[in-house]
Amino acid sequence: MNRIQQWSVIGCTGLSLALSACSKPAEQPQGNAQAASQPKTELKTLSIGFQKSSLNSIILKQQHLLEKEFPKTKIEWKEFPAGPQMLEALAVGAVDLGSVGNTPSIFAQAADKGIVYVGYENVHPKWQAVLVPNDSPIKSIADLKGKRIAVQKGSSAHDLLGRVLKKANLTWNDIQPIWLAPADARAALDKKSVDAWAIWEPFYSAAEVQGHARPIIDGTAFETTYNFVIGNPDFVKAHSQETKQFLNTLNHAAQWIVDHPQESLKLYQDATGLNADIAQRVLDKRYKPSLTQPITPEVVKAQQEIADRFYQEKLIPKQIEINQIIWSQH
Repeated sequence: MNRIQQWSVIGCTGLSLALSACSKPAEQPQGNAQAASQPKTELKTLSIGFQKSSLNSIILKQQHLLEKEFPKTKIEWKEFPAGPQMLEALAVGAVDLGSVGNTPSIFAQAADKGIVYVGYENVHPKWQAVLVPNDSPIKSIADLKGKRIAVQKGSSAHDLLGRVLKKANLTWNDIQPIWLAPADARAALDKKSVDAWAIWEPFYSAAEVQGHARPIIDGTAFETTYNFVIGNPDFVKAHSQETKQFLNTLNHAAQWIVDHPQESLKLYQDATGLNADIAQRVLDKRYKPSLTQPITPEVVKAQQEIADRFYQEKLIPKQIEINQIIWSQH
């Protein structure tokens, strides 16, 4: 089995950020999510959560950029198969910083996990899609009614599928969601035990090229979506300056990718097990450079709309306010 089928990721994660101002929360966060200034403490260890398909994380790790930025700090890399697991670890302090798609953080906040948003990145609209087998009779999103659709619960594809259903004037009750991680979902689609699959890169391109699947709709049909850099609130309180340094280093990684395209391609292949053609196809869908930016009111509004929709659809147990856990720059 190709290595890309042996692990799952939650959303695409390309990270970087150039920040120069001091930081404090936009509003008083809930519980320990307050990112107020704290007495300066020495940063002995920096623990980074990552997923295998994150190219920026690959570059940070392979080029030792964080070791150069923090020469007196031990850098720890902790790999996770998906965003929810990463945020679970982050909320209890086992991870300091990590990146996920737009949906895991909403589920985490609704479950009262201690997290704080520290930056966002635009996701290329072609990064996600709903796929069907090439010979499927499904021609449009309206044809999804009554169909079995594989999707990773709590992922960015979960949100994508919700948007698709709304656009088709369908509800979750009109389909049969099959909650599967990407590797299992790919196998199910290949065997035609599901009718469709909501998924992101690099699984999207791999299935399209190797699995003889085709998209019936992708992210270009919708408004911009985002990835997020998420921080442990206690870490951000105690290490505001180091958080900014970390984000700046992610920005350096994003630029390194643009400046070293062939090396970046090889590193991505090594990490994912994809062949060169598919890996290049995936990387061509990245912004160049793919930069992370400070959270804006527009981004908060977009996340709030997702959270409100999830509450209305009873996907989360309570209403939440995104702006309560924002680390703002000023």
